[in-house]
Amino acid sequence: MTIPMWMLLGFAAWTLLLLMAFVGVYRWFNILFRRAPIASFRSDRLEGEDWYRRGTRAHANCVENLPVFGAIVFVISVIGVDSAAVNYLCTAVLIARICQSLVHVSHEQTDAFVAVRFSFFTIQLICFLALIVIAVRAGAGV
Repeated sequence: MTIPMWMLLGFAAWTLLLLMAFVGVYRWFNILFRRAPIASFRSDRLEGEDWYRRGTRAHANCVENLPVFGAIVFVISVIGVDSAAVNYLCTAVLIARICQSLVHVSHEQTDAFVAVRFSFFTIQLICFLALIVIAVRAGAGV
């Protein structure tokens, strides 16, 4: 398995970990201790304590970006791109994603924390774009 594939797998595992650690813990605790009925968790509005809402958003952010990273890794794998730059960029995506999520869930979201979180997101975007350029150039034989 290649480094990009490992990083994609890590991204997926991180997404599931956030789901279990924040969304799952909060919901199952409330359901099992009869604080809320199982059908009471609505998808169209965020409810609950602040840490739960932040965890839910951090998980949703991962879900939104996982298919993008998956598509990029898929294309890179299919066309056989294998370079140190690709490995570095894919590793940077996962590290930046974990850091972004940790900033999101660990603190109240002041302007300073949102700026830090957005910086980690920007790193991911730059890596995505660079990987796309590498894939297009390799696919075009450039």
